[in-house]
Amino acid sequence: MKITGLEVIAVEIPLTRTFGGSRYSVASRCTLITRIETDAGLVSEVYNGDNRDHLREVAAIVTDELGPLIMGEEVHAIERLWKKMFRAAEWNRDRKLVMEAIACVDSALWDLVGKAAGVNVCRLMGGFRQELPIISIGGYYEEGKSLADLGREMENLRERGMAGCKVKVGGLDAEGDAARVAAARDGAGSDFMIAVDANRGWPLAEAIRFARLVERYDIAWFEEPCHWHDDARMMAEVRRATSIPINAGQSEATAAGVRRLVAAEAVDIVNFDASEAGGITEWRRAAALCQLHDISMAHHEEPQIAMQMLAAVPLGLCVECFADPERDPIWDKLIANRPQPKDGVIAIPQGPGFGLELDWGLVERYRLG
Repeated sequence: MKITGLEVIAVEIPLTRTFGGSRYSVASRCTLITRIETDAGLVSEVYNGDNRDHLREVAAIVTDELGPLIMGEEVHAIERLWKKMFRAAEWNRDRKLVMEAIACVDSALWDLVGKAAGVNVCRLMGGFRQELPIISIGGYYEEGKSLADLGREMENLRERGMAGCKVKVGGLDAEGDAARVAAARDGAGSDFMIAVDANRGWPLAEAIRFARLVERYDIAWFEEPCHWHDDARMMAEVRRATSIPINAGQSEATAAGVRRLVAAEAVDIVNFDASEAGGITEWRRAAALCQLHDISMAHHEEPQIAMQMLAAVPLGLCVECFADPERDPIWDKLIANRPQPKDGVIAIPQGPGFGLELDWGLVERYRLG
């Protein structure tokens, strides 16, 4: 089965309100849809990523640089095609954008291989189980949002079928954010997973102080606690200072970056993002490394692909989404056949490949020219 055509479609949907993390704010949801055609008549249908600043640049790398490398090639030769595409990251440029572009193509190839085999990607990768716990990303900083509002948000997420929430922290001092976590736990109840994500927001001492303040609230993990410039060393220090598991990896562009975190004994959980770091093929390398070190796997956002991968491996922990449709109208509306979470669990789609059926009316409405 050979590749005969490639198209990438950039989509951007403005949000109805702004959502704030420790060092950033979000006002739109973006993605890239990659369609690869084959001489067997099979066509990929998968979307990846949320690069709000460089969406067109990533799309251009896919079509102008990677497309010519894979045209006419055999779909099943995924490792060989990955190696060919990776050469585009060798010269001096923004290599992160190249890895995002490779992720688009690589995910589309896995979709096609699954369609050719008649099974979902989860089964192709090992098929450990066919459902996963699902949590929401939430607890954002928003103007006028009170602690009571934060507690009610947790209640609403439970009603939407979530098993838990990853709450944003790192935008205040340790005491201020600890109060927000306490409010989230009060609203959630004792059997609802609460994780916290600082998005590299704090220096070492502040991160440790915060961790000690919130240990009493049964925190599932503390994600990216410390500033970027020395994150592995500082996370290792936080990990030694607290009983809360440390989660990181989403900021890494390659599996070698995950190896750096593991070697530093900085992580208990790795949330390496296939959509930002070379696709499923590179994610498998990181997952194998984590398996050897008994480190659990999560994934940064992108539940439409993450659930297939995480359910495939024994150490897959849970999948995360934006349950609030105002935060992620793409997850809410783009997938015409999306499974609905129930009692904190989401079933893995059983259609071949990623099993996605996209709403092309929505795509046409929000596609970028």
